[in-house]
Amino acid sequence: MIEAVICDFGGVLTTPLVRSFLAYQEHSGISLTDLGMAMAKVTEESDGAHPLYELERGRLSEAEFIGLIERALGGGLKMDGFSEMYFEHLHRNEPMIDCMRSLRDRGFRMAMLTNNVREWEPLWRAKLPEIDEIFELVIDSAFVGMRKPEPEIYELTLERLGGGIAGSDCLFIDDTDVNCHAAEALGMTAVHYRDNEQAIAEIEAAVGQASPA
Repeated sequence: MIEAVICDFGGVLTTPLVRSFLAYQEHSGISLTDLGMAMAKVTEESDGAHPLYELERGRLSEAEFIGLIERALGGGLKMDGFSEMYFEHLHRNEPMIDCMRSLRDRGFRMAMLTNNVREWEPLWRAKLPEIDEIFELVIDSAFVGMRKPEPEIYELTLERLGGGIAGSDCLFIDDTDVNCHAAEALGMTAVHYRDNEQAIAEIEAAVGQASPA
C-alpha cells in the first residue's frame, strides 16, 4: 500500500524544461546542439565528469559551469542571462500541483526530489511558494551532493522521510524515464510523467481513492 509520494519538480510541476531551453536558444543564438557538444567537450577534458551533473551535485557553481561551457563553445560566445531566460519561460503546471495538494490532504507523506542548481533555489521556489505547505520534505541534489538516478539520493529521501517508510511504500513521479527505472529498482511504484491526463490517471490507479490511514 502506498504511504508516501515522491515527486520531481521541473517538467512535472512545471511546464516542460525543453521549452525554456528553446527560448534561450532563440534569445542567445546558441543552439541546443552547440550546448550539447560543448558539454561533451568539457566532459572529455574532465576525465568523464559531466559539467551539468557536477553542477547538479553542487560540485560546480553556476559561474564555474558557465565559464567551462563558454570556453568550450569558443568564438567569444557568452551565456549571459541564461538562468533569467530559463525561468522566465518555466511556468507552473497547475493540474499537477493540485494533484499533489490533494494527495497531501488525503494523508499521504509528501516529498519532492529534484535535480537542481544551488544558485537557482530562490528562483524555482518562487515558482511554487506553497512548496513547504504541500511537501514535508524537499531533497535538492545540489545541497546533498548526489543526483537522480543515483540510488543513494533515493535512499536518502527514504531515510529523511523516516517512519519506517520503505521503497515499496512509495509512489515516485518523474518526467525522465531513467529516474523512474532507478526508483523501480528500489521497489518503488513509478509514474513516468508524459502529460497531465496520463500521469494523474496513473497516480490515482496507484494510490487508490482512500487515504493511507
